[in-house]
Amino acid sequence: MKRTTIMLPEDLKIRATRRANAVGISLGGFIRESLERALKTNGNVVLDDPYLSDNSVHDGDISADLAQNHDKYLYGD
Repeated sequence: MKRTTIMLPEDLKIRATRRANAVGISLGGFIRESLERALKTNGNVVLDDPYLSDNSVHDGDISADLAQNHDKYLYGD
């Protein structure tokens, strides 16, 4: 691992430290896990989204413009 220094607003550091303590990990571990989750994306779509990974709810490719053109996809408008 590489050591790095980041600048955080005080409130963000406090909230992150509290969350890390609540789940029993270090602040560094919490930041690493958060970065891993944030980087598991394909464009704007989270790859491990339970809604999209459930084939009974969604089966097929996800259009990149789904949020912007949802009416078109839902109603054919």
